[in-house]
Amino acid sequence: MTRVWRSRTVAWVAALLVFALVAAACANREDAEPEQTTAAPVTTAAPETTTTAPPATTTTAPPQTTTTEPAGPQYGGEVVFGHDQEPATLNPLVPGGNNPTVWTAAQQYLAGAYDIDGFTLELIPDLLTELPTLDNGGVILNEDGTMTVNYQIREEAVWSDGVPVSGEDFLFTLDLHLDPELPVDDTLYEDVIATEVGPKTFSFTLAAPTVQYELMFDYVVPKHDVEGSDFVSDWNDEPWVSAGPFVFESWIKGESLTVVRNENYWKTDAEGNQLPYLDRVTTRFIPGTAALIDAFRAREVDVINPPPDTAAIDALEESEFEGAVVEVLKGTTWEHLNFQFGPGRFERNENSPNESLAYRKAVAHLIDKELIVDEILDGQVEPLDSFVEAYIPQLSAGAWAQYDYDVEKAVALVEEAKAELGVDTITTVFSTTSNSDARVQLAILLEDMFAAAGIEYDTELEDSQLFFGETLDDGMWDLGEWAWVGSPGFSGVIEIMDVFDPQSPPPEGSNYYRWGSPDSVLVDESTQRLAEIRDLINTSVDSAVLEPLLAEAEQILADQVVIIPLFSRLDAAAFWADEIGGFKHNASDAGLMWNIEEWYRLDQ
Repeated sequence: MTRVWRSRTVAWVAALLVFALVAAACANREDAEPEQTTAAPVTTAAPETTTTAPPATTTTAPPQTTTTEPAGPQYGGEVVFGHDQEPATLNPLVPGGNNPTVWTAAQQYLAGAYDIDGFTLELIPDLLTELPTLDNGGVILNEDGTMTVNYQIREEAVWSDGVPVSGEDFLFTLDLHLDPELPVDDTLYEDVIATEVGPKTFSFTLAAPTVQYELMFDYVVPKHDVEGSDFVSDWNDEPWVSAGPFVFESWIKGESLTVVRNENYWKTDAEGNQLPYLDRVTTRFIPGTAALIDAFRAREVDVINPPPDTAAIDALEESEFEGAVVEVLKGTTWEHLNFQFGPGRFERNENSPNESLAYRKAVAHLIDKELIVDEILDGQVEPLDSFVEAYIPQLSAGAWAQYDYDVEKAVALVEEAKAELGVDTITTVFSTTSNSDARVQLAILLEDMFAAAGIEYDTELEDSQLFFGETLDDGMWDLGEWAWVGSPGFSGVIEIMDVFDPQSPPPEGSNYYRWGSPDSVLVDESTQRLAEIRDLINTSVDSAVLEPLLAEAEQILADQVVIIPLFSRLDAAAFWADEIGGFKHNASDAGLMWNIEEWYRLDQ
């Protein structure tokens, strides 16, 4: 079966507008606005296989743990997962569904084209036999400039009611994304110009080559179960038929969500044994970090993913000698300082000096990143010299390493900036969210650093709703700070590079910095070259083309000090190692339950 649509213009920037707001979620969950993001989880990889080393673990298994696991995984039993937030809906494709709490639940019963491996942090196939690439022939660059992507669906993949997962399900999912009557994100799907469907195959052709194809079909919707329903209202309290390891049993709002084994689950372990091992999984909703940790320490819950708070981690580590494992990884959410280049900055600081490169370099040298990491994160991660580390670590060249902590250099550069601007005093106004203790602490730490370089420093912190709303949208800050969320692979890096596209300021795009935008004080060769690179990387799927372009783009951003990467947030998990086997912490957007089918109880 073949269907053809009229071509429409690609609108990747629309995804980034949403992506930006989630990335701006704060250092603790109380500071977060209603979380939003692109297709969830955002998982990407290079057309050629990219090997990404798993992030370093800062806390390991307790040295006095004496539990000996059985010879192999055991069947039966229940795992109780503790979570401090409850999903607003169980439908990940409608408003409110693009939230990590929904993704965590969805890993238990939904399925898609791909997932993220918790060991390598690479993209891996889920419903597909392999991920399509140029090398394996799954991606074809056509002579007319279009690109065709071919999916081979696993023969064994079936829905929990026994109906095979088919190409018709992928086509039905595509139709949902493209239905103008539905509030479903169509970014990445709207440039599909043709499809071809078979019982276990699905092909789609995009109007132009782009590595962003790998972000598509993170969730596949069963046509036979959903067709004819009200997609917006019928799947909020109970999910459609499962293709994951478990099936939905109950959701007691305000209390718990329970799933039970999918007897028709199609995956097996390395020995050919049917998965999953567990009979059921219950997620208990326990608001508040202290209450969540208390429940874990009392063994009322088996596994938790607490907020990235050092006090919470310290409290959990007290349980290590009782059989708990507390694992702290470098997460993919990275914090950064940034400058506003549009006219809105003067609403915050009438003497904003941001057009001066000497001033921006002075700020880069006066920032003591080691002190910031020590004070805010107890020194559990290294400072960032490259934001590419959050996407493809091996491509990072440490572009910001040129700005070592050097007060003397900063002072000299401040004097240079004064002469350049024709002023006697340099003034900075720092703005971020007031809801986060970590960000308030950062604002305090910066005060002495700026003073040491002879810069007058003031803070104007705001509630997160205001900061991530009017302030970001209208560019009304001078020196700001927030976070972006990284995802593995080229697709993720290309997405974040789009954020710096001079041609895409809000509201159409997500260049909140307004660097090089039409109303910016900076439009020069650097901004023009970045715009050229952005266009090139969005139309290539060849890693040999992408790697040097991405390296050049990051070097431009570092040389021009558009932003200053600070650190990656911590991502913690804790589980009772004397009770639970098969658990592997995943610091990516895939979440802790990425391999829930392989968890088992040690006491069965």
